Amino acid sequence: MNMRKALGLDGPVAFTLAARLIGIVGSTGTVLLIVRFLSPIEQGYYYTLLSLVALQVVFELGFSFVIQQLAAHECIHLELRADGSVTGDPVAHARLASALQLSLRWYTVAAATMALVLAPLGFVFFAHHAMGSTPVAWQGPWLAAALASAMGLWCTPFYSFIEGCGEVRAVAALRLRQAVATSAFAWAAMLLHHGLYAPCFALVGYVGTGLLFLASRRHLLINLLRHPAHDAAIRWNREVWPFQWRIAVSWMCSYFTAQVFIPIIFAARGPIEAGQMGMSLSITGYLATLALAWTTTKTTPFGRMIARRDFQVLDRLFRHTLGQSFVVFSIMALGACGAVILLQGLAPGLAMRMVSPLLFAILVMASGANFVVQSLAILLRSFKKEPFLIQSLVVASLTLMMATLMATRWGNTGAALSYFAATAVIGLPLALAIFFRARSRYLSEDQFTVCGG
Repeated sequence: MNMRKALGLDGPVAFTLAARLIGIVGSTGTVLLIVRFLSPIEQGYYYTLLSLVALQVVFELGFSFVIQQLAAHECIHLELRADGSVTGDPVAHARLASALQLSLRWYTVAAATMALVLAPLGFVFFAHHAMGSTPVAWQGPWLAAALASAMGLWCTPFYSFIEGCGEVRAVAALRLRQAVATSAFAWAAMLLHHGLYAPCFALVGYVGTGLLFLASRRHLLINLLRHPAHDAAIRWNREVWPFQWRIAVSWMCSYFTAQVFIPIIFAARGPIEAGQMGMSLSITGYLATLALAWTTTKTTPFGRMIARRDFQVLDRLFRHTLGQSFVVFSIMALGACGAVILLQGLAPGLAMRMVSPLLFAILVMASGANFVVQSLAILLRSFKKEPFLIQSLVVASLTLMMATLMATRWGNTGAALSYFAATAVIGLPLALAIFFRARSRYLSEDQFTVCGG
């Protein structure tokens, strides 16, 4: 019990951590199945396909985080009952309903746009850079993954909304079930010798599990979707857009910070190097994702503390949470680097599917810097502000510029050095400077307003 308390393993963190551990186990199993069932060239197509599907962030525009904070700030005035009824302040009730209704409209348009734009974009990219001497049947897998991703995007606001309503534990448990379904469906595709369909299968498992969860909350969702907002309706252009456009730019920049390398390497150096970078980035990315479980599950509590202006308590909780998660990341990072070194002698075939141990260590350090920046951003965005806009633009611009110049010339070495330089050498110090300035403002309690940009 003392160890669990020291590590901050409350219910939501435990579920989220379990989900991400399952994700790591699933990813590890997928890596082994990729080595078993896909050629090095097919591996390059696999990870490039995943990186293009990740363009979902461009269509989402960071609205899921906005929804969560809108719900969290309104729910402190309301009581949500098990039968789906809502009692409390009628204005807050109307605003909560308005937030869900706005979310549904936004994501319906975003999902449809994504399907119509992303699918042909992928066809053009793969057709232009396809390896003529070794044809790969990528058309069906790409179309299926793009459509499944659009469906996944449509479901996104409901999870964020329910979590913002205080059901952090329930959503964390959902994430665990989704992690199991995602891995099981992806493995099934590999074992059935349809490896390039694994991203689509994984998304189908993810979406199906989510729809079952939403069905269990249908009474609340339907009641709110039918509830009239009238004059209390949230004004998107005044209350949401000033915050959303900033976070949208930051979220789009996150794609260029970590995902853009794979398509660039695929186009300039071929699918084999792209596959090595893709597999390595997926592993280092999971380290950061796992460590962020401590902070992401505090998003709703952060929002509620801010609404109550409990800034001293907020600051203590965040520093404690960041310390716990940083220790976890450091331990995992050392273990991962050691494992990659051991692979050179124990499993040389698998080791050849990844970057060298030195480049892997560079990617781990870059991922660690990115983890710290994301943790700081989660706290400050809970104020319904986005002070990291400039930082995100700087890091994304430098990453894209250096990757274009260095990755095309030096392949994975150039990509790893670009990632580290932009994220750790420049991005992290800039983020820390922004955070400490903002922290001194919100601790004064009268200089950090909770609205707008």
